[in-house]
Amino acid sequence: MPTHAIEIAIHLCTAWLAGGLIGLERSHHGRPAGFRTHALVCVASALLMQLTTYQWLWIGTAPADTLRTDPTRMAQGIMTGIGFLGAGVIFKEGLTVHGLTTAASIWMTAALGILFGTAFYYPALLASAITLLTLSVFRWIENRMPTESHAHCQLRFDAQQIPSERELRSFMRGLRCSISGLSYRLVDSGRAFEYRMVLKTARRDELGQLAEELRRRGDVLEFRISPSGE
Repeated sequence: MPTHAIEIAIHLCTAWLAGGLIGLERSHHGRPAGFRTHALVCVASALLMQLTTYQWLWIGTAPADTLRTDPTRMAQGIMTGIGFLGAGVIFKEGLTVHGLTTAASIWMTAALGILFGTAFYYPALLASAITLLTLSVFRWIENRMPTESHAHCQLRFDAQQIPSERELRSFMRGLRCSISGLSYRLVDSGRAFEYRMVLKTARRDELGQLAEELRRRGDVLEFRISPSGE
């Protein structure tokens, strides 16, 4: 078997392994782009870079001064095209955007494929390890950091039973939630009144307690709580 055939196989297999490992982490957490997507993106990027790395196999023996190819153009085309795939996993639910981390991981996977495709193994392996640590270890750290949680909240009341803003703020403070960006809205042809606000809490599970308390209130016709973040 020719030496270049073994080298090409190594490039593609290492790209497949790196993309697959990143995709497994995404699949484990139920993300829309998982193992197969990341593996294929990484292998496809590596495969396309083989066109420039081993261009002499398909160009032939043309004189160097009559035909030249630029490997960076292929890399630019890959990274431009991968943006459409990354955009496909980003979606908006209410006022919250999901899928940004998965889109970033797809973009990184394409970059890894380019590195493996050009046999630039040291930065490719290092970047693979950094990516896996970021997606797994950093998630563990984030879940244990004392960070604030934010949520968009909508409360709808009967027009004849509208609590005052002071009462609403006092109710939220009792549940360890603070209000910012409060707005008002009259809906259902004036039959209902709606408060819209952004809530800030020290712990995310306090939003679940808020939902339980709102369910017990007889004057709340409808409510919606949308936590921010992925």
